[in-house]
Amino acid sequence: MFRQHLIDPEICIRCNTCESICTRKAISHDSRNYVVDADLCNLCMDCISPCPTGAIDSWRELPRALAYPIGDQLGWDELPAVQAPEHWTSSESSSEGAVSGNQDVAPSVDLMSADQSVAGFRSAEFNAVRPPWSAAHPYVRLYGPGADQAEVLATVAGNVRVTAVGSDYDTHHIVLDFGGAFFKVLEGQSIGVIAPGVDEHGRPHHPRQYSVASPRNGERPGYNNVAITVKRVLQNHQGEAVRGVASNFLCDLAVGDTVRVVGPFGTSFLMPNHAKASLVMICTGTGSAPMRAMTEWRRRQRALGDTTGGRLVLFFGARTPEELPYFGPLQKLPQDFIDIHFAFSRQADKPRRYVQDAMRDCSGELAALLTDDNAYFYVCGLRAMEEGVLLAMRDAAEQAGLEWQPLAQRLRDQARLHLETY
Repeated sequence: MFRQHLIDPEICIRCNTCESICTRKAISHDSRNYVVDADLCNLCMDCISPCPTGAIDSWRELPRALAYPIGDQLGWDELPAVQAPEHWTSSESSSEGAVSGNQDVAPSVDLMSADQSVAGFRSAEFNAVRPPWSAAHPYVRLYGPGADQAEVLATVAGNVRVTAVGSDYDTHHIVLDFGGAFFKVLEGQSIGVIAPGVDEHGRPHHPRQYSVASPRNGERPGYNNVAITVKRVLQNHQGEAVRGVASNFLCDLAVGDTVRVVGPFGTSFLMPNHAKASLVMICTGTGSAPMRAMTEWRRRQRALGDTTGGRLVLFFGARTPEELPYFGPLQKLPQDFIDIHFAFSRQADKPRRYVQDAMRDCSGELAALLTDDNAYFYVCGLRAMEEGVLLAMRDAAEQAGLEWQPLAQRLRDQARLHLETY
């Protein structure tokens, strides 16, 4: 029998995690669905654990001759029903036996060694698949397909622009209040927002995923609310006006408007809660959302007199200070609370500087944190940043006389390195 890998379109929130991870290029998408090419997929399973919803963990057993083609998958609104063997022809079943033993899982590869380029690495080789041992228990999929309720309505309690006025995009901090509905989230989780209306095919829009930017007790402590960070692109690279469906809807919301929400999602990109746990946060743009949530939770604990937490270190990159979300509030945090290292790549009359450059300036400090079993690393932003960040970590380790490969293995095994890029 042939075991075909599929993606459940009812649960998928189109976050692009699976496609970005798949080195076989077996996963692709159009404006509607994410799909898996049966001829390219080698069942390596790298895409399974990073998926925030479980949509990627969908399968059908059938003769290879009956494998669902890409064209069919792109048109699905739900997975096809499981076919009983009596619906297969005898020729299809018998011909399948000749190839049924060839669907082996791809052999594992070593983590990046000192003489390897990171360009072809698979993030699953580094990314922890479970949360830190002391992380709080997350609630997931309280609302959405498979839950008791398909969605929950949230009311907009605030909508504030958190970047300076720009020509090609703006970023908003949006607070959603869930009233009496049970909706509990942790730092590092995400929610799905459903924009109103229909797509070009006349079908309702699918949820768009946004990381939570507020701590577990809400943007406003004691209230049942959640904040998200939303970037709206205003112009493409050619200077033409563009408007994303969900981001444009969210950024234009007024206080009192309602939003349809599903989720929450995410079980591994969570912060540790034990004493002396240090956080190293590396982000760009709206990848700052989970970092803001973690930092704010620690700040609130400190304000209540809890000083047992370890160090906070933030590496934050953007093109310019004006395009960096939360730039003003970050500058007001005391230095004895958090070490902040900014990196700007498009400042006039200054060399381009990225988060990995800021990390290299702190190589000695970084090496000490890499060997500290109580230090946890979180990377969030564009997928293109992963290579530079991991190279900076590797170089810091080697400059300190450490062997990168066993160290990287330990980081993953101890759930101390978490990657969430898109």
